[in-house]
Amino acid sequence: MVRVNFIDHQGTRREVDVKEGLSVMEGAVRHGIPGIEGDCGGACACATCHVYVDPQWYPKLAPPNPLERDMLDMAIKPGAFSRLACQIEVTPALDGLTVRTPISQY
Repeated sequence: MVRVNFIDHQGTRREVDVKEGLSVMEGAVRHGIPGIEGDCGGACACATCHVYVDPQWYPKLAPPNPLERDMLDMAIKPGAFSRLACQIEVTPALDGLTVRTPISQY
């Protein structure tokens, strides 16, 4: 299991263990993390799993593919460290990953 830290827009931190190979979005949905909707089920067809990756972790992620970059244009207030949680595969190298959820996905 890999530890992923979710911090909501109010600063509430939730730490969960996510099975290696799942996406950050799948881990969030399985643990009922508020602020992660995942309406498309992880198909990279919406932006309802938008997160802000902690800057220290961002370089450790594989770069976003063109489809993800296009979908991020649909997110509310995307920023320099925005990613779609459905596109972040959980690996042991990401143990301790910290992401922040936006105030709204819609």
